[in-house]
Amino acid sequence: MLIGGIEAGGTKFVCAVGDESGEIFDKVSFPTRNPDETLADAKQFFDQYVIEALGVGTFGPVDLNKQSDTYGSILLTPKMKWRNYPLLSRLQDDYSVPVYLDTDVNAACLGEYKYGAGRNVNSCLYITVGTGIGAGLVQNGTVFQGKNHSEMGHIFVQKHVDDPFAGSCPSHGACIEGLASGPAIEQRYGKKGTELVDNEEVWKLAAYYLAQAIVNYFVILSPEKIILGGGVMKQKKLYPMIRGEFMKQLNGYLDVGNVDDIIVAPELKDEQGVKGAILLGMVNEKQVSNF
Repeated sequence: MLIGGIEAGGTKFVCAVGDESGEIFDKVSFPTRNPDETLADAKQFFDQYVIEALGVGTFGPVDLNKQSDTYGSILLTPKMKWRNYPLLSRLQDDYSVPVYLDTDVNAACLGEYKYGAGRNVNSCLYITVGTGIGAGLVQNGTVFQGKNHSEMGHIFVQKHVDDPFAGSCPSHGACIEGLASGPAIEQRYGKKGTELVDNEEVWKLAAYYLAQAIVNYFVILSPEKIILGGGVMKQKKLYPMIRGEFMKQLNGYLDVGNVDDIIVAPELKDEQGVKGAILLGMVNEKQVSNF
């Protein structure tokens, strides 16, 4: 029994087929171009297999309100050729199987919850820190969603007194995404993070902002595990910095236990998104027992 999964990223698409054990049998990735070219590449891959459902974790913002006239459409993304694109409808037309859509970060959280760093807890928060910042929450096997999906990358945090940077978010300026994402780091310093590896002040400031956001998520959601992924988190030195800042800013208000066991790295080696997408198909089709 094969399920298809698409990790639809703003930079690249990852397509895979797998099963309920979490094993991926085949996988391909290619650059995200315009919708017609990109989705044609995806169909060429999936046409090799007989799949029973397709799960998709997509970049956004995406309309997940099933009562909306634009349900399943990409909304005001900066990728202009994808703006207002009816992704779910197009995929339903392309495949003769049920298609299930969620955000890329929700899919990644689901993958880590089932197979990775969150597999031994009832609730986990997955935060991606890269081109943007986003987060997804899974509790008891269910991805949290309200009227629409959460936009946890756009919460406001207190500016550091020594940081004159106005923020890079075009909508909010100095939200957490505007202060600590990859583009924010590049705009603040005039260099990409990969060129600033040895500049400790860069990462101390990033940790200061990310820890603030995590404190907010922690006191509101109380997840048992907080998993930090994304391109910025390839700087492994950030993990202990964030943990230290988190404890400092929480200031003993809540019992954390061992913070090293709470704030952790992903375990799925950059496959959490596509494995989570496959799970979206399986869970919604009720093909995973005791999930």
